[in-house]
Amino acid sequence: MLTIVIQAGGKSSRMGQDKALLPFLGQPLIQRVVDRMRPVAAEMLVTTNQPEGYEFLGLPLFPDLKPGRGALGGIYTALSSAKFPLVAVVACDMPFASPDLICYLAGLLETEQADVAIPALPGGYEPLHTIYRRETCLPAIEWALENDLWKIISWFPRVKVRDVTPAEIYPYDPDGLAFLNVNTLEELALAEQRARASGY
Repeated sequence: MLTIVIQAGGKSSRMGQDKALLPFLGQPLIQRVVDRMRPVAAEMLVTTNQPEGYEFLGLPLFPDLKPGRGALGGIYTALSSAKFPLVAVVACDMPFASPDLICYLAGLLETEQADVAIPALPGGYEPLHTIYRRETCLPAIEWALENDLWKIISWFPRVKVRDVTPAEIYPYDPDGLAFLNVNTLEELALAEQRARASGY
């Protein structure tokens, strides 16, 4: 059983407005991400510090439990709020987030008894398209926050991390779009063009 948490807690500083609510192919961007993830979720939540803006989703909304702690604080809130033992955390600005890849990552946690299954790309980790085991990751993240460690992977040495390689990811994301996120209006427009062209 899988909880999927959509993180909408960012400041959208480069966009200049709340990017999660900007229209993408005629619907709010976050609605697209929710719709893509819904088929594989036993439970779905949204983390946001502006809950009034997201009530239209009809989903449980959770503000940061540890405000001002950035993305790591958001992951802590996601895991704390989830009901099920495996939790997928997905960014609200990934219009091509892959439910099939999320299921593959969840399977790795089950078969290999890992605590985190995270895409490991040439540019680094993708912690906001990742599966976490709630029971083991929560105390490790809490330890990091208590020790004033802000880096999103600062607690990884305390758990079993399964790096997922590009070769493993390819069958579930052959076009290389799953981790595409939009930070500017130009990037949003380009992503819409890709979505129309690819039929995603």
